[in-house]
Amino acid sequence: MTDSAKPHLSSSPSSSHEEENIDFGYRDVPRHEKKSMVRHVFESVAGKYDVMNDAMSLGIHRVWKRIFITMLAPQPGQTLLDLAGGTGDITFGWLKRGGGHAILSDINEAMLDVGRERAIKAGLIDRMDVQVVDAETLPFPDASMDRVSMAFGLRNCTDKDAVLREVRRVLKPGGRFLCLEFSKVDIAALAPIYDAWSFQVLPRMGQMIAGDAESYQYLAESIRMFPDQETLASMMRTAGLERVTYRNLSGGIVAIHSGWRL
Repeated sequence: MTDSAKPHLSSSPSSSHEEENIDFGYRDVPRHEKKSMVRHVFESVAGKYDVMNDAMSLGIHRVWKRIFITMLAPQPGQTLLDLAGGTGDITFGWLKRGGGHAILSDINEAMLDVGRERAIKAGLIDRMDVQVVDAETLPFPDASMDRVSMAFGLRNCTDKDAVLREVRRVLKPGGRFLCLEFSKVDIAALAPIYDAWSFQVLPRMGQMIAGDAESYQYLAESIRMFPDQETLASMMRTAGLERVTYRNLSGGIVAIHSGWRL
C-alpha cells in the first residue's frame, strides 16, 4: 500500500484528552484503548516473535541490532535501560559486549517471560533486572541511567512525546538515548517492493508461522504511521535531547536515532 492509498486518519480535537482518537495501524481507536490493544498483539505473537523477526526481515534485523549495539558502546561501569526490550536481544547484546548492569523492560509480561527464559539459558540473568514498565511513566529516578535504548518499540507507544521526555529525565548528564525503528524508505525503487512485502507477504507469513495474520497486518500498518526520520529527530529535540542525529540503514527501512542529555 502506497502513501496515497493510506486511509485518512482523523485528527480533529475532542473535548477531552481521554476521548481523543489515535492511530492503531490504519484504524482510529480511543486513546485509552490503544495500550491494551497493543498488549494483546504482543501477547498473541510472543511465543513466535523471534522466529517471525528472522522470517520477516530475512535475518537482516540481526545486522541492524549489531550496528545498534555497537553504537550503544557498552562499558562495564555503565547502566542500560532497555525500553520495550521484549525478548531481550538488545539487553543480551549489551551484556555480551561487556556493558554494565542492564534493565530489560517492557509493558508486555508475555514478551518478558520469553526474554527471562532466554536470559537464564544464556547465563545472563544475574547481570540484569527484568521489569514490566510503561515507557510513558518510568519508575526510575532522575539522572539514573547512562544509556537508554529502544528497538522497534516507540511506534507502538500511545504518547511518543511522553516517552521521549521520560527518556531525557532518567538519563544522566552525558547519557545517550538510541532508538532503532522502522522509518521512511528513501530509495524510490525500493518502496513498491517493500509495500508488497509488508502488506501481502507478512500477514500470510504471520498466519503460517504464528497463526495470527491480523497482528502482523497491524505491525505493517504501524510502521507506515510512524513519524519519518526528520519528524522524529524534531520530537527528540523538543523533548530536550541534544546533538540529535540519525543514520539510515537498508535504504531507510530502518533508522537509528541518537540524542544526548548534556
